[in-house]
Order: sequence, then structure tokens, then C-alpha cells
Amino acid sequence: MATLTKSTQGGEFLIKDVLSSDIFIPEQFTEEQRMMAQACQDFIDTEITPNIEEIDSMKNPDLVPSIFKKAGDLGLLGITVPEQYGGMGMSFNTSMLIADIIGAAGSFSTTYGAHTGIGTLPILYYGDEAQKSKYLPKLATGEWAACYCLTEPDAGSDANSGKTKATLSADGKTYMLNGQKMWISNAGFADLFIVFAKIEDDKNLTAFIVEKTFGGITMNEEEKKMGIKGSSTRQVFFNDCPVPVENMLSERQNGFKIAVNILNIGRVKLGAGVLGGVRTVTSLATQYSTDRKQFGVSINTFGAVKAKLAEMATRTFVTESLCYRAGQDIEDQINSLIAGGMDETEAKLKGVEAFAIECAIAKIHGSEVLDYVVDQGVQVYGGMGYSADAPMERAYRDARIARIYEGTNEINRMLMVGMLLKRAMKGEINLFEPAMAVSAELTGVPSFESIDTSELFAAEKDVLKKLKKVFLMVGGKAAMALQDKIEDEQEVMMNLADVMIEIYAAESGILRAEKLVGMKGEDACQSQIAMAQVYLSEAVDKIAMAAKEAIGSFTKGNEQKVMLMGLKRYTKADLVDTKTLRRHIADYMIAQGKYPF
Repeated sequence: MATLTKSTQGGEFLIKDVLSSDIFIPEQFTEEQRMMAQACQDFIDTEITPNIEEIDSMKNPDLVPSIFKKAGDLGLLGITVPEQYGGMGMSFNTSMLIADIIGAAGSFSTTYGAHTGIGTLPILYYGDEAQKSKYLPKLATGEWAACYCLTEPDAGSDANSGKTKATLSADGKTYMLNGQKMWISNAGFADLFIVFAKIEDDKNLTAFIVEKTFGGITMNEEEKKMGIKGSSTRQVFFNDCPVPVENMLSERQNGFKIAVNILNIGRVKLGAGVLGGVRTVTSLATQYSTDRKQFGVSINTFGAVKAKLAEMATRTFVTESLCYRAGQDIEDQINSLIAGGMDETEAKLKGVEAFAIECAIAKIHGSEVLDYVVDQGVQVYGGMGYSADAPMERAYRDARIARIYEGTNEINRMLMVGMLLKRAMKGEINLFEPAMAVSAELTGVPSFESIDTSELFAAEKDVLKKLKKVFLMVGGKAAMALQDKIEDEQEVMMNLADVMIEIYAAESGILRAEKLVGMKGEDACQSQIAMAQVYLSEAVDKIAMAAKEAIGSFTKGNEQKVMLMGLKRYTKADLVDTKTLRRHIADYMIAQGKYPF
């Protein structure tokens, strides 16, 4: 495999080796970025944590809007909005960092994300100058709150099938909106609505900027939800809502493209947006395991509890690693496109689009790690974990939505594989040539390269190289055997997605640990090394299972036997003493009293 010095296309991690020197890790944030993160944390400690019960009760309808405006006063709502429009004009990865910290804010993180992401970014990236000048200053400062109206009763994952209509008036000055939207975050106090509708018999949606004062807008009562109870979620009805023609966003029928690209940003931000929560839950579980006594000792002395704490930390560490790696790749791509002469707004869209696969990975991995961590948090707390008086109950309920919004994880899995194959078919990524090389290797004489195991991470990198061959072997054969019917074989698509996700996650953890060793020395990074090794060991087994399922579904006879032999060869790895590594990780956490990485 060639060595990837700077990725220029999403998905290339599957066919190239990546250098640790060329990825970004959270330990590299500047002092300015850390100060911004601390300001965000102070906001949570001051405005959210003391009021969390009242926020979730929604008994005071003015509470969340007032907290929202305080976030605007601090500049937290305009992190990526350019200074000329009242924002702070900070980098993409800085916005990832703020999403990360705000993730510990419970329901308010949904309020925040809906406004700063899907509510503001369509105007920032697709609005004309008049629209940006009129609306962005209000949104960046919190003077106005925004929401995003895409989902309909019969149009969820199939968003482009929405039935909301926009009809041009006889004088050509106004569009009349009629239709119903549901699950609209922030709808209860929003001043501005990004609304998607179809004009006449158009195939694709068109987007509109709708002010609440335009009229013709009604809503149902607040939805009663399992979690994120303190966030406003309503159905919104448009009944002859008049929208000036100049409030069409971008061009006619460009709405679906807007929705897709904004959701890409939302996905990678959601990956980062779980981190504040998983760190908090892991820290609380660590502290509780020290305080809780059974059989005369703290429960953190028990191996079963240590294993849970270590696994929570390990998955958190890896999610951090892959999210900030993807965020910086997006930022580097944006800067490269701008340097090449592309308009800044277009460069931001293209930069995210280039790494749409990694955005989906971040969303899937982050939301599933969040679910795992809160579940184990409840378990560490035992009976108290089930009590509404303890913090785990709320965390457990709030977490579940993350696997659904910004596109369900199932949809995201299929999208990421579909995107990869389409890019390969267009020649944008050289996937099939390496896949054919692996196929030839299966029937040839095995080559055995000697690995210098005395070099830190040499063995792990060899394992990663072979795991990438697993994807090339199975993915290449599936594409050849199933051809244009592969997208109908959703189970195979899901298997391939799982292989991709685990490769990216495991590699991100190893590269981060390696980079940390270069920065701090091996002795100072023993726990990080252990987490990277534990995760990789687990990833090998997950990849073997997913690949085996896929192979069994579309191959038979000798072809199947050859592929299974190849799978065995490429998933062969030295046995890792994960018990001892986890105990080391847990002991370090217990000594620090929190998630300390």
C-alpha cells in the first residue's frame, strides 16, 4: 500500500497507509481553542447544570430561550459564522470542539445543535449576500432562534418524497407554502424556519427561508419524548404561508442537495457532540465506583467493574480520535481548495462533501459509543442507576435519539458504502485496482513479511494493513458479484460498513497513541497505548464476524472456501492480554477520579 501523507479524498484510508504525523489529535488544540472550550464549559456549569431539572420539566417556557440568548451573548452560537456577519469566524475543528463540550449539556445540546447547525448553516453556505446580511447577524448573536423543517409524516429517511407545496402567486412575488412538518427541534421558540417544499411537479425539493412573522404557521403542542425532554419538538403546519420570492434559498430544486450537504456537517458534528456526554458519564461512573462499598470494599476493586470502566474509556478515546481526525481532514481540504482559488463558501461545502464517508462514520460510531457508555454507566450505578434521582437515568434516555437523528445509523451505513462504490466507479478513488491485487494474492503464494516487533506499533500497523485487505477482498467481490443490485442487499452493505467503521476507528486510536508517544514519550502514554491496543484487538473480531456474514451471503463452493481462507489470513493477529490492559486503564482512571485522557 502507498503511504498517505495528506488525504485529499474521503475513503482513501482503506487503500493507503496513514502517517500519525498527518492526523490531528485533541491534544494539539491551541491555547485560544482551549480557552473557548473552557468558556463553553463554564456556561454549562453556570446555566445548564443548576437548572437541568427545570429545563427538562419545560414548566417555564421562557427558561430555555433565555439560556439560549445567554449562549449568543458569549459568542457560542456564532463559532463558524464569519465576523462580518456577527460571528467569531473560527475554524471547522474549533466548532467540533465546542460541539464536543456542549454535548454534556443534556437537552440543551439538541437546542444548540439544531440552531447552529441545520438552522444556520443553510443560509451561511447557500444564501445570497442579501440573505446572509439580513439573517446571519441575528442568528449568530441569538437575537433569533432557527429551526429546520425537512421531515414529514411520510418522508423521513426518504426526505425527497416530501409533500409540502410551494405555489407561486399570480403576481410572481410570493410563494404560498402548504404542508406539515414533524419532529422539528426548536420549533416552539424559533423565529426563523428553513423549510423544504416542492414547486409544482418538481422532482426535487426547494428550500425557503421563512420568518415566523410571515403568518400562516401553526403548531401542535410539544411532543412528549423519551429523552431530551427540555428541547422543543413540535409539528409545524404551513397554511397559505406567504414567502417572498427573494427568500428562496439557492436555486429551485436545489433543496435536496442542501439537505444532504448540511446533514453531512451535522453528522460529523454529532460524532463530536456525544463526547462531552460520554466523558461526563464515564467520570461519574468512575467516581461512583470509588464511593460505593460492597463486601467492605469499593466496587472499583472488582475486576468486572474495572473492565467496564476501561471499556467506556477506550471507546471514548477512539471516538475522540476519529472525530478530530475527520474534522481536521475537512479543515485541511477547505484550506487547500481556498488556496487553489475556490470561493470560501463553496470550499467549505466541498471540503465536507469530500469526507462525507468519514462524517457518517463519526455519527454512527459516536452515537453507538454513547449508547454503550450510558448503558454501562447505569450498570455501574446498579439500582441507583435506575433512579431518576441519579444522573444516569437522564443520560440513558437522552442518548437514544443520537442513533436516529441526522439520518438513522442504518441509513448512514448504507450511504457510506454507496458513496464509496460510486466514487470508485467514477474513478475518484482507486478502489478496484487494490481490490484486484488482493484477489490475486488470495490464489497466489502467500508472502510473509517480517515485522520488527521491537518497534512500537509495528505489529498493530501490520494488523491494520491486513484488515484493509479484508475490506478490499469482501467489498471488491461483493461489487463484482452483485453489481448494480448491491444496494438492494442491505445486509451486505451493513456488513461492509461495519468493516469500514472498525478500520477507521482502530486506526485512529493507534495513530493518536503513536503521535502522543512522539509528543510525551512512551512512559507517559501507557494508558493511551493500552486503549489503542484493546480497541484494535476487539476490532479484529468484529471485522472477522461482519466479513464472514457477508461472504456467506453471496459466495458458494470453492470461491467461498478461498475467501474464508483469506479472511482467516487477514484477521490473524497475536492474542492480546486485554484483561491486564483494561486493569491498567481502570487503575489510572480510578487514581484520577475521572476520565483523564
